Amino acid sequence: MYHVGIDIGKSSHYFCIINHSNGDVLVEPTKFKNNQEGFAALLQNLKSYPKDSILIGMEDTGHYHFALLKYLLDRKYNVALINPITTDLTRRLYGGITKNDKLDTFTICEVLGSNPRKKAYHISKFNSFSLYEQKQLTRHHHHLKEELNTYKNRLQKCIDVVFPEFNSLFDSNYGIVYMNLLKTFGSAQAIARSDIRNLRKCFEVHGKGRRITLTAEKLKEIAKTSIGIASIAEEIQIKHLVSQIEMINAQISELDKKIEEFSTKTNSPILTIPGISHFSGTSILAELGDISNYSKPSQIIKFSGVAPFHYESSQFCAQHTAITKKGSKYLRKTLYQIIQAVINNNPVFKQYYELKISQGKGHRCAQGHCVRKLLRIIFHLLKTNQAFDPCLLR
Repeated sequence: MYHVGIDIGKSSHYFCIINHSNGDVLVEPTKFKNNQEGFAALLQNLKSYPKDSILIGMEDTGHYHFALLKYLLDRKYNVALINPITTDLTRRLYGGITKNDKLDTFTICEVLGSNPRKKAYHISKFNSFSLYEQKQLTRHHHHLKEELNTYKNRLQKCIDVVFPEFNSLFDSNYGIVYMNLLKTFGSAQAIARSDIRNLRKCFEVHGKGRRITLTAEKLKEIAKTSIGIASIAEEIQIKHLVSQIEMINAQISELDKKIEEFSTKTNSPILTIPGISHFSGTSILAELGDISNYSKPSQIIKFSGVAPFHYESSQFCAQHTAITKKGSKYLRKTLYQIIQAVINNNPVFKQYYELKISQGKGHRCAQGHCVRKLLRIIFHLLKTNQAFDPCLLR
């Protein structure tokens, strides 16, 4: 078996080739450019060895390796992706005190030759690029949601300054009229001074939906007696923040449509679990990656970072520990966002949740037990490709 270690850089990479059977270095660390010419030079070196006897390793970090990874997979090479933490620990294990690109190629080969019973890498496959696109879309969705919450919090701070009574006039925030008023006027003082005809235009809503009971006349009366202070700076901020919120909402809607297209095409059996939507289902599948990389449910539980720490030393064994929070934070976030809906929509999950509560567990801890139960079910559904059947749960 021939191991090829590739250290990834932005504009150039290094590779070496080692004969795994005897440890001989067949090709010393060599630099090649991150372009078509450089890739061709790498391929020329690889052609000297049988393709089915080559295992190529590279770190799964950043985005600089994507082009090379696809290039190699298109040519049917076996490529192993390695967690950068693993290579760092391997280097330290062997007493390495120096880190550079050339030496890192050898470290990657060391990881490839590690205990085959417990591999420190996973083999990438061509179809994983579809999952890569889905992962980028769902992660972008998470980022936009976080950004949206930031803008909404800033907007509420501004409203509290210029019109503290504003939110109490509406059953829910961020509706059409709510946003129209803020975007057009931006403060109680501006509303109080406005022409009633201009104010009424903000209340004009076309299409279906429940209409609000607030009227332009009543709003103007309240604005006149508001305790809010006049602030040009806050008014400008409000108008800008409303525009930002509307833009992000439009972007999220665009993302949701594309994610639903991917989800419908994939038609994964996990969508049959009540409480899992197109977005959450796609996010879970994309973060987990190829299910064939996992041989048992405990592995995806560990990857999700929801496994509890186990600490034991001599006669002491910790009874209460937190979850590890290792692995994909996006997967963990999605699981905790949907778990209450899963509990509410399935009697078995509800019963399991209530059992944990009766045992003295807190709400979040009981949810964690349900998350792990959900992951075991997801693993089974993906491995067997069968639909969710609550009657089979115990």
